[in-house]
Amino acid sequence: MPASPLLPAPETLRLRDDTFDPTNPTAYQLYALAGPGRLRVAALDIARQKVVAFDDLALSSLAELPAVAAGHELLSQAGWARLRLALAGRGCPLLPAPLYRPGDEAAYLSLHYELAATEEALAYVLHLPAPATDVVSLFAAPTQLVAWLQQVHGPGARLLPQASALLGGLLHQRGPGPAPRQLYLSLGDQELTAIVLGSQLEFCNSFAVSTAEDVVYFTILVMQELGLNPDQDAVTIWGELTSDSATFTLLSTYLRNLRFGTRPFGLQYFYYLNEIADYRHFDLFSLAFCE
Repeated sequence: MPASPLLPAPETLRLRDDTFDPTNPTAYQLYALAGPGRLRVAALDIARQKVVAFDDLALSSLAELPAVAAGHELLSQAGWARLRLALAGRGCPLLPAPLYRPGDEAAYLSLHYELAATEEALAYVLHLPAPATDVVSLFAAPTQLVAWLQQVHGPGARLLPQASALLGGLLHQRGPGPAPRQLYLSLGDQELTAIVLGSQLEFCNSFAVSTAEDVVYFTILVMQELGLNPDQDAVTIWGELTSDSATFTLLSTYLRNLRFGTRPFGLQYFYYLNEIADYRHFDLFSLAFCE
């Protein structure tokens, strides 16, 4: 079967609810997700727990993010009640919290990722429901980006990896108590993240993909390694695909119980987001559940 491309070029999109007032930033939380080729931004009205602004624009590299943010209506403005910025397309090993020692981020990360001279190693702690053990994500971020975030938005602003945003949203979506063991997929720009959750987090990894065949290969590989049955076990997918895309069509031939995910529960979404499928941007909106 010939290889098939996954994604069109990213589009620039700007949507605003009629009630959104960016001159009063303390009334909102701001979320952003940046990766190779793309930057997405959303604002949440705290009082109504409602997403009231959304932007989707091109970004050539993370190195240019401070310059792009300086000209962006929302990211250039300080004073938001909370700001969370997630980074996609980068290595992100996970470590059980009891094994994590602050100050050793670069040593942990060096086992999986070689830091560039312009980067620094960071850690983000994701708190899991008891009795599961909290998980620490180790990731790299451009030093210039870290400095910009602190300078413009202060010490309360947080950087975290995209995988932690996905995990935060999934844990919120599943709710407390026991839940069936399941595979969750998130297809981004040339990247597939696969997560298996049972009574606790069992697997989380990202794979570089460029074709529909790549997506199927890594999905089946994960299911085989984790003992999941493509004919029986449910698989939920979010991200950059459609029901008639080559990726979804090919996945459906191998997975009997494949379904699209929904937006994170517990939030409201303004009318103009009806233009966008519910299974897109789950990772961005899930930043609402990341401390």
